[in-house]
Amino acid sequence: MPIVQLSAISYKKFINFALDETKRHTHLAPSPLQERYNSRISMDGKSEIEMLSFEATKVRLLRSLCIESQTMQVLDFAVFPEPEFDMPIFCANFFSSANMNIVVLDLNPLHDVISQRDYKEKYYKGLIPLGLKYAELLPWGGKLTSESLKFFSPIVIWTRFTSSSYKYDVLYSAFMDYYKAWLELMDQAVVETNASKIMCNREAQHRYLTWRAEKDPGHGLLKKLIGETEAKDLLVNFLFNGIDELGSKSFLDYFPEYCCEDGTINQSRSIIGKSFESRPWDRKGEFISNSSEN
Repeated sequence: MPIVQLSAISYKKFINFALDETKRHTHLAPSPLQERYNSRISMDGKSEIEMLSFEATKVRLLRSLCIESQTMQVLDFAVFPEPEFDMPIFCANFFSSANMNIVVLDLNPLHDVISQRDYKEKYYKGLIPLGLKYAELLPWGGKLTSESLKFFSPIVIWTRFTSSSYKYDVLYSAFMDYYKAWLELMDQAVVETNASKIMCNREAQHRYLTWRAEKDPGHGLLKKLIGETEAKDLLVNFLFNGIDELGSKSFLDYFPEYCCEDGTINQSRSIIGKSFESRPWDRKGEFISNSSEN
């Protein structure tokens, strides 16, 4: 299998596809965030960080962050719906170095797909074959904490692989197929008029943003590149923008199990101490509890 040079990888290709495809479905307008969050150079001058952000009908925020250097390529791409819609959050997090790639690609459920069967049926029943196709091509990447699992769907791609041109092509294909599937869900989405359901969607998205801004694994890399102050600003105000607008609850309001005796947030990724070493959904998309103690 041919090894792909890191310089041959560019996740900008993925971003360009997503933007072009989105424009076929809706009108994209620049987000007010674009003026402040557009590009950064790392403190050592060796990495470039490029950011884009848009909004549209049904879309509260579409944003991307791309990091390129001689030693790594990173993509963080997400689309967040307006609270009047309960559709999933599109999520693509890719990290590539010369030897290793770490990938999460999913239509993150806004509501719990394990306990809320009707939500799972509504959005994922027709996508299970798509998930199975890529689960075979991009196998499960190892331990995933039970806390993180709550934010993933039965079709999540969580994988690690050695760099190769074949795997890169498979990943691009998966990204295109998943994004086109998300856009179809967007096209079909009907605006919610029930105030209590809109509030429920708003809180669910706020909970998701609050978790990601606090526990996102990319925090350490951003801190190394641009310092803690700017890294935290990017997480809260750009990558997971909406924390200040969609709700007022804190991280510990949503996740009290992370509270230390002194009232601070436990920095551990997992409190429950369980993880999933293999895919925790069967071929029908049913959850199977195959967790192990960390």
